[in-house]
Amino acid sequence: MIATPNALGQPGRDPALLKQAREAVLPALTESFATVLARFDDVLFDRAGTAGASQLLFLDGMRELRRRREDIVRGFRGHLDQAWDALDRGQPASAEATLAGQIEDGLSLVPEHVLESRLAVRNFATVLLRDWKPVLGRLDRRLGWIAGGLDINPDSNPISPEHIGVAIHEAFADCELAPEVRLVLIKLCERDLHATIGKRYEALDEQLAAAGVMPQMSAPRRPAARAPAPRHELDELVDALDAESLAGNGNDDAAAPAWAQRFADRWAESRGRMQSSQAGPAPGAAGEGMSNNQGMLLEALHELLQQTRHVREDATSAASVAVGQQRPLSQREMMSVLSLLQATPSATLRAAIGEDGESLAQRLKSEVLSGATRLGVDPSQARLDPQDEDAIDLVGMLFDVMLDERDLEGRSRELIGRLVVPFVKVAMLDRRMFVQKTHPARKLLNSLAEACEGNTGESQAERVLMGKVEEIIERLVAEFNENLAIFLTLEEEFRDFLAQHRRRIEIAERRAAETQRGQEKLEVARSRSAAELDRRIADATLPQAIGEFLRQPWQHHLTLSVLREGEDGASVGEALALADGLLEEVAEARRQIVGKPWLQAWHASLRKVFASVGVHADAATGAIDALHDTLQGIAESRPELERALPELPQVALPTPPVQETAAVELGSKVDVSDFDNADADRFRGLEIGTWLDFVDKDGKVQAGKLSWVSPISSRLLFVNRRGVRFCVASPEELAVMVRLGRLRAHIDDGAFDSAMQGVIDRLDNKNATVH
Repeated sequence: MIATPNALGQPGRDPALLKQAREAVLPALTESFATVLARFDDVLFDRAGTAGASQLLFLDGMRELRRRREDIVRGFRGHLDQAWDALDRGQPASAEATLAGQIEDGLSLVPEHVLESRLAVRNFATVLLRDWKPVLGRLDRRLGWIAGGLDINPDSNPISPEHIGVAIHEAFADCELAPEVRLVLIKLCERDLHATIGKRYEALDEQLAAAGVMPQMSAPRRPAARAPAPRHELDELVDALDAESLAGNGNDDAAAPAWAQRFADRWAESRGRMQSSQAGPAPGAAGEGMSNNQGMLLEALHELLQQTRHVREDATSAASVAVGQQRPLSQREMMSVLSLLQATPSATLRAAIGEDGESLAQRLKSEVLSGATRLGVDPSQARLDPQDEDAIDLVGMLFDVMLDERDLEGRSRELIGRLVVPFVKVAMLDRRMFVQKTHPARKLLNSLAEACEGNTGESQAERVLMGKVEEIIERLVAEFNENLAIFLTLEEEFRDFLAQHRRRIEIAERRAAETQRGQEKLEVARSRSAAELDRRIADATLPQAIGEFLRQPWQHHLTLSVLREGEDGASVGEALALADGLLEEVAEARRQIVGKPWLQAWHASLRKVFASVGVHADAATGAIDALHDTLQGIAESRPELERALPELPQVALPTPPVQETAAVELGSKVDVSDFDNADADRFRGLEIGTWLDFVDKDGKVQAGKLSWVSPISSRLLFVNRRGVRFCVASPEELAVMVRLGRLRAHIDDGAFDSAMQGVIDRLDNKNATVH
């Protein structure tokens, strides 16, 4: 039980209370971990029975757990003890920095299995942070209070999910486990420790509150239910498009797409304005006997298409000639023509897919009417049925928007374009595709567009993914007749493939962050060494050997020392002392102090410096002798004794591999100081995992995910859907991009819904022209 402190009116360090809190929670967490760990070997044994070719890996893992159980528990507790010790010292440790680790040269790439383990424990922490957020927030504040008024957050709280995740990573780090076994164990920890850890948090929170630590904090009450909003005269349509009750039965299979509610609001408002000057109910209202709510949305779309058709189409187009005695093509004729186009798209249709500005809807309608001649239909005597024309219009505009606004180029654009005709057939067979967010056809399109967007095929993973996309589309084109089940089959197959691919993306994303971290550490190290050199020699005139030594091997050695040990490392201090001592001896030599044993105190340090550039043994002795003779020559005023350093190997600093990506250019004429501070502040508080839309100078949109924020420069690293870095910018630079219209919030509706929203926007603009 935690004793009540004497006074906690103001935050102040209370070692006794910190110790009591530690004893209340760390043994309990360790006991919970040990308890679940004891069950894991049985779980691995069961997994081995169904693991197929990986059976031996799970059996080996089971034996390793039994052999190393005590060491594993000790490793888990060891990290939590270290994290709490840091809090006791008033210097809370960063879980992220601890997990990133210190590789010997500061730049070596982390093995893939280690990256996978780090990613798994980060996911573990994310789940716990999400589910226990309120109590964790209170614990952060209470622990910070008794630690002396420190600002504690999930990264620095020694018992946060972040640090528990690191403890799990460290616990298994030295075990000889196959990567897949290690990931299974971390997932088991997430499953079995979730509730127990939450109870430990709640118990400590209650104990600290009872001890008088910020007792005013308590679990938030649920907000009172809001009064129902007043109904609009056209709420029948708006309610009909509610995402949870579009079909009137709450079935998610009939749930409304994301764009539907926005469209319903705007359409209802437009119709409401019209009703103010006209008698009678609005289309889609209850009095018209609309058969279902989906029909209401489709009716609204049909009306909007009718209102804008003559504005969108050329009066001489094949689809808009005078109707006269023309008969509409039957559905069987339409399907036959579309099947021919699906198997062998015409050159003009392929060209329309490849060009910006060409209307796919117009091209499709012309191709259908001209293609009817192959069935013996006189195109001058035929026309499109209005519903079929709506289907072609919507699909054509949908793909127009998708190809115009998404990062689809080259092969990606061609492959997505091949889906146009199959999707026209789907639209004719099942118009619910437009209003059902779980429709298999739209789900397949979303997945394929995600795989193609920004995919240039530069990496092996991208080429493999593009190969799978091509395989799926080839099968769809070859096998789709009028049976929509093929979409469900292909969507499930491709979804499973994407799940494996996303795992590789997460590893690539983590590697991008590690690479960026290494580059920034290198920048800091280089800046520090250059500043230290400039501070010591500036414009001073030095003997040739001394100047060459400081500017080359010494500066290189100092950079490596900062890189490996940080700015306050022991090797850094030793290198700075060497430079100061060497310059002091130069000053003494210039005062002609004769008989001094030059450099005697610095031989060991000098050898370390020369070794860092690959100069050892006799070669290092020769270089030190050159420095000695130079000082001796200055002291005796005998310039003939001065010597230059022997030629040294050219050693470059290790540089992390750079992921080549399309840079986000702002332009040379942009005033980078002109931004809104409020925007910059929002970017500083942006959560990891947030997606934004980056718009290039041609209007192409590429979604970027915030993957990492540098603790060194505060710059934000964004990766694309491949997990590849494509933008690293400061909050201020991002705020400038907002002002220029080059950056905006990302609405993750999927490719289909986003494109449909673009279709509605374009139709609305045309409608405004009509009125």
